[in-house]
Amino acid sequence: MAIKDWPEQLRPREKLLQLGAQQLTDAELLAIFLRTGVTGTDAVTLAQQLLEHFGSLPALLSADLATFTQAKGLGQAKYVQLQAVLEMARRYFEQQLRSGVDFHRPEQVAAFLRHLFSEPEREYFVVLYLNNQHQLLEHEVLFKGTVNESAVYPREVARQALLKNATALIVAHNHPGGTCQPSDADLQLTALLAKTLQLLDIRLLDHLILSGHTHHWLSLRQHQPHLFSARHM
Repeated sequence: MAIKDWPEQLRPREKLLQLGAQQLTDAELLAIFLRTGVTGTDAVTLAQQLLEHFGSLPALLSADLATFTQAKGLGQAKYVQLQAVLEMARRYFEQQLRSGVDFHRPEQVAAFLRHLFSEPEREYFVVLYLNNQHQLLEHEVLFKGTVNESAVYPREVARQALLKNATALIVAHNHPGGTCQPSDADLQLTALLAKTLQLLDIRLLDHLILSGHTHHWLSLRQHQPHLFSARHM
């Protein structure tokens, strides 16, 4: 039976208009994006099959072009459309978050950072460049690594901070494995960054670690404040 022949309250589009998008399942939301199914398969059933094929909605959304287009019912045009939708959503939420983030509060910074890690299986090192009032000037994914490590060069962080006229920084990286516990390398890097930046009269406010697939995070400023002190340096 085609979706148009379903009871109105079960059709994804009508359900969204009546109840709101938050009431739809992943399959129903994906079906609206797909618009149509394939021969012998309606859009909702196709969406369910795709979710089973990829394992989850985030896995489907983060698939590269080759992986995406190998799946039934998906092609290059759908990939391009999806990337445009994701980028619009990213820019919208970034602007919303940017305007409301208190960069003195690590929980708000962690929420802002979360959307920057688009591939949780890879390690990212992000820098937030701030002015004297600790307002965001710019953010940048400065380094991307493998699952196990990301090569971070303090002098490059410092150079970029000077180019952007930043007087304070917050840095962050994710642990794809899921734990937020800092490694010895994380602690050493934090101390070295703080020392390097202090020589340039730039303050390192915090170093946040985010888990790869959960919403857990850790602030090194809260847990290891001595790393940021001049006495420790």
